[in-house]
Amino acid sequence: MNVTSEVVSLMGEIALRYNRRYEEAAVRHRLTALQAKALMLVAAEPLPMRRIAGLFNCDPSNITGIVDRLEKRGLVRRDPVPADRRVRHIALTEEGRRIVEELRGSLGFAAAPLGALTAPERTQLRDLLKRMLAADTADTADTADTGTTDTAQIADTAGMIEAADAEAAGQVG
Repeated sequence: MNVTSEVVSLMGEIALRYNRRYEEAAVRHRLTALQAKALMLVAAEPLPMRRIAGLFNCDPSNITGIVDRLEKRGLVRRDPVPADRRVRHIALTEEGRRIVEELRGSLGFAAAPLGALTAPERTQLRDLLKRMLAADTADTADTADTGTTDTAQIADTAGMIEAADAEAAGQVG
């Protein structure tokens, strides 16, 4: 196996582990992984269902069922958009915010493996990943259509990395 194939394989294994643990965290909050991801997205900013569907790369009708179940649990609400009464923004309720905070608190698994790296190694890894993302033009059209990326998950992961950096530096008890 050449180095490129090995790196691709390792990235795939990391993604599989992350997704499996993310699903486990969601289940502990009586959510599906997609429900948890939808909550994280609208925690960053209220969004129309069409934009959520674009980010999930699915038909808006699929998002309707997810939002219906979240709304039934009192985690989200549909707010009218004054500029276009046909559009509703999906926003968190107070209970939804509480669940999102609990869910974020249970995502430490994402940063845990970074503890095996030194602070300079984490910085180098971050820089390499940024270069890879910048070189990947496949998603450019997708984010241009929706005008956003999965900012909630990106922000959560970044926050966990910062916490891991602080812990490694002895700044966090």
